[in-house]
Amino acid sequence: MGKGQYLLKRLLYIVFVFFIISVLMFVIYKMMPGDPVEMMLGDSKTSMKPEAYQALYNQTAEMLNLDKPLPVQYVTWMGNMLTGNFGYSIQYKKPVSQIIAAPMKNTVMLNMLTMVVVFSIAIPLGIVTAVRKNGIFDKSVQVLTIVGYSIPSFIISLLMIFVFAVKIPIFPISGVKTAGLNATGIQAALDVAWHMALPVLVMSVSGIGGITRYVRAAMIDVLRMDYIKTARAKGLREKVVIYVHAFRNALIPIVTITTWWIIGLFGGSVVIESVFLWPGLGKMLIDGLMQRDFSLVLTIQMFYVILSLVGNVLMDIAYTLVDPRVRLEN
Repeated sequence: MGKGQYLLKRLLYIVFVFFIISVLMFVIYKMMPGDPVEMMLGDSKTSMKPEAYQALYNQTAEMLNLDKPLPVQYVTWMGNMLTGNFGYSIQYKKPVSQIIAAPMKNTVMLNMLTMVVVFSIAIPLGIVTAVRKNGIFDKSVQVLTIVGYSIPSFIISLLMIFVFAVKIPIFPISGVKTAGLNATGIQAALDVAWHMALPVLVMSVSGIGGITRYVRAAMIDVLRMDYIKTARAKGLREKVVIYVHAFRNALIPIVTITTWWIIGLFGGSVVIESVFLWPGLGKMLIDGLMQRDFSLVLTIQMFYVILSLVGNVLMDIAYTLVDPRVRLEN
């Protein structure tokens, strides 16, 4: 099977799983208590005559496509979604496509910066601790990493807020930019980075702990191999042995855990965004659930589903780049 056939097969797999999950998600949200139409109309029921309210109710239900049987609602919703029409938000009183771009940008920006921080620290730290296995530095790092990924993120958030926003007021605790600031260019970017500092720090703690331990374990396994001993016996420099021979062969398990961590990172940012009032998809998802804004919630959930499915394919492709002996069809 060639790479083209494999990718086609995986694409069909993604499409199939996407539709199965979409059906399940649609049914689950339709089973949740609460009437979206009544929530959208608010206090109109008490301020209008019953006949007028019922007419408005029917008109709103028709506009939201909620007056048809569930199968018809699903087909209409999926058809609209595939063409870029994500429905109407009863919370924001706007089409979902008009309100989701900015939060998605904020979420991607927050998670991308977190990934840069985590990989910049965790990979070198994992390599160093593997090379210095069982030393004082290694044992100290192991204790810190265990603590880092064992403590829930919301606990770390509260600790960081208490230390760096209350006791030592260095960073802001909410928002994406300073209120009333009309800066542009570098000043605006620095202001956003200043607001991102605490959320990124909190999200990086558990990531650094987990990735460091996986890199360390993978490197220790590889450094025990006979070909590493042979490379050292040939007189190769230690840096060449570690970073060229050992690290490359340790990348397979690292790629696996890294891919799943990245996928989980986007989902995990829901809590962080809510704690720090970061206007991203996570906070919007929580608000949408509270308001029974199903069109908005389903759109965000399907974004996470696509991210997960595409991540699996990219992981398979990354295997072949890391180790040419791995064939895609296997």
